[in-house]
Amino acid sequence: MTSQQTITFLRRMLRIARTEIAAVSALFIVALGVMTFVEVADDVTGTEGQAFDQAVLTWMQPAPGDPRGPWWLKEAAADLTSLGGISVLTLFALIAIAFLLIQRKRLSALLLVLGLAGGVALSEGLKDLFSRQRPPSDFQAVDTLNASFPSGHALLSTVFYLTLGVMLTRAFPRTHLKAFVLGAAMLIALLIGLTRVYLGAHWASDVFAGWCAGAAWAMALWLVAYAIGRRQAVRDKGLHDEVLPPEPMADTPPAVIGE
Repeated sequence: MTSQQTITFLRRMLRIARTEIAAVSALFIVALGVMTFVEVADDVTGTEGQAFDQAVLTWMQPAPGDPRGPWWLKEAAADLTSLGGISVLTLFALIAIAFLLIQRKRLSALLLVLGLAGGVALSEGLKDLFSRQRPPSDFQAVDTLNASFPSGHALLSTVFYLTLGVMLTRAFPRTHLKAFVLGAAMLIALLIGLTRVYLGAHWASDVFAGWCAGAAWAMALWLVAYAIGRRQAVRDKGLHDEVLPPEPMADTPPAVIGE
């Protein structure tokens, strides 16, 4: 390849990156999430990774079973952590799916179902694969069920709230509103993950791995929706999101001269 061909190729790639910045960013998040998860999974079996997890847990709970901070902080953490539970996420998902179907957003509804169902399968499969023990029961301020790595609450909350946030950005034309919705979705997932460590339900690396896997899965689903949307723009066939006509404007009475 000559220098001129190289320059032409780089210019073409730059033009594609500019026009497809959202897709490129999503693909980057998928790759980064997968690579980081693999790195964390490798570290949890090592001495340094276990020492880090133990140090974080000990700082969060100087006395086992008594999280750091005032009593109301523990109550707030218990409330927030339930937002990542499967029961709460299923309820929110049913409401969101019903709303999307009413709006004739059939593709978005299907992707939300696949996102949550796939997230549950991914979480349970990885837990069975690694079979990591949770923190000692003396540190656990909430009830736990299965293996520790990765955190199911962190993974599923990232998948659901991030996917829902990305879908909601389509309803807002302004960039700062899109950023607010995405920021709120990420904040909820962040808080849920932190409460799992604070309450002694997970090691810190469990939560970090859950965030990485959840973000990668959510962005992979978005890429699928993006590709289908691009295809539907050319061929109006198959499952897609319909655009509803705007609501008719109410008739305005004519102005009276002299008002």
